[in-house]
Amino acid sequence: MKNKLTLLFVLLGYLLLPMSMSGTTVALPQIGTALDASGGALQWVVTGYFLTASSFMLVAGSTGDLLGRRRIYRLGAATFVLGSLVAALTPNILVLDVARTVTGTGAAGVMAGGGAILATTFTGSERTRAFAAMGTTSGIGLAIGPTLAGWLVGALGWRATFGAFAAAGIVLLAGTFAMTESRAAQRPRADWFGAVTFIAGLASVMFAITQSSGAGWSSPLVLGLLIAGAGLMTAFAVVERRSAHPVLDMSLLRNRKFVGWVLAGVVMVLGFGGMTSFLPTYLQGANGLSARDSGLVMLMSTAPMLVLPLVGSRLVNRGTSPRLLIVTGLLLISAGNAWLTGLHPGIGAWQLLGPLLTIGIGVGLASGLIDAQAMNQVDQSRAGMAAGLLNTVRGGSQTLVLALFGSVLISLLTGRIGAERAGQVATGKLTGPSPDVLAGHLTESWQVLLWAIAALTALGALAVAALLKPRRASSPLPAPPVPAAA
Repeated sequence: MKNKLTLLFVLLGYLLLPMSMSGTTVALPQIGTALDASGGALQWVVTGYFLTASSFMLVAGSTGDLLGRRRIYRLGAATFVLGSLVAALTPNILVLDVARTVTGTGAAGVMAGGGAILATTFTGSERTRAFAAMGTTSGIGLAIGPTLAGWLVGALGWRATFGAFAAAGIVLLAGTFAMTESRAAQRPRADWFGAVTFIAGLASVMFAITQSSGAGWSSPLVLGLLIAGAGLMTAFAVVERRSAHPVLDMSLLRNRKFVGWVLAGVVMVLGFGGMTSFLPTYLQGANGLSARDSGLVMLMSTAPMLVLPLVGSRLVNRGTSPRLLIVTGLLLISAGNAWLTGLHPGIGAWQLLGPLLTIGIGVGLASGLIDAQAMNQVDQSRAGMAAGLLNTVRGGSQTLVLALFGSVLISLLTGRIGAERAGQVATGKLTGPSPDVLAGHLTESWQVLLWAIAALTALGALAVAALLKPRRASSPLPAPPVPAAA
């Protein structure tokens, strides 16, 4: 019974936090009007949360191995509640930005701690089912986050929306009393220098990525942040090799199968993240759909995530090769992107059903396998570290994919219609004397980008298949010849 309650509260966290991440974007217009904010200050309401959540996950997971996974989960939930309450009561945009940034650190503790708690609570087939359920709930949170947040903002206002997140966080905090504490057998000193260099380095790189769409990749700010981030991450790698108790044990990266499952998560985000975020703007601009209708169309790709993770876990528990399933899922994502190149102005929902459903099936299979199979490659003493690394890589990949997708799309449009209009057309604003021509250029740019994503995803699937390939057992050496009798 206690294990079931633990699973329930961890799943609630994985449902809530993606909703808080994706749903807040819906509230930005109301927040800007109420607090007289715009531009970077307003965008930081989303960026600050995502930045700290991604940057702190590895450190939160590794610290949980030392101090207790439940303790880190509890501290994360309390921080999430505090940040959400301050956000609901904020007097100005500066306080709101700080509150959301703090809330992101709490989210890091909940997600890294939650994954580690599942890994240490369940074993065997039960662990596979638990992580499949986690993949399902995380997908639901991302899918219904904007819709639910839109309903809350419309019915109650943006302050009440943050208040609702705080109330849900209190439930998570109460749920920690149903969990069992676990930590590594030994409790060495924490690697604080490694933690600081990692957080600062990753935050610099991710902040540069988020600023690249507005300032450009060649701007002094973006280049300076990238150089600083690269220097800090290099220092982190040097420190970790010499540390007796590192934040990130580099031997994890020498585990071929663990790296294969981490790469599978990156490839999944590559094939799914950009399309999910930018296709609604295409449908609204080139097809004239409303925001509601474009959101309904996107359910074609997210609906399979409600079922497929659990189906994948059952197949694994019945003897199906996880390697076969993950490679199949990634190739389906590649095929769906290639199929989606048939995109054109006026395309109907039924014409989009095939490619979007194919992508959704691939993501559904992959999302139910990656965490469980990756965690099976590490011992329980490093469960928090592994869970934190998985979430960090996924979050960083999502940020990079979103930035690159928008940047490449604008670059392709710039070559066709010039830099002055490219940014507006990329976001679906096809106003002007010839909107049909602009829609055609937008479609051609989308097709080039989709073919590139399909090719990269297919190559990624082959790389994952190679990394997860079982090693051949070496043939025994022949026995030495028996000397002939004299």
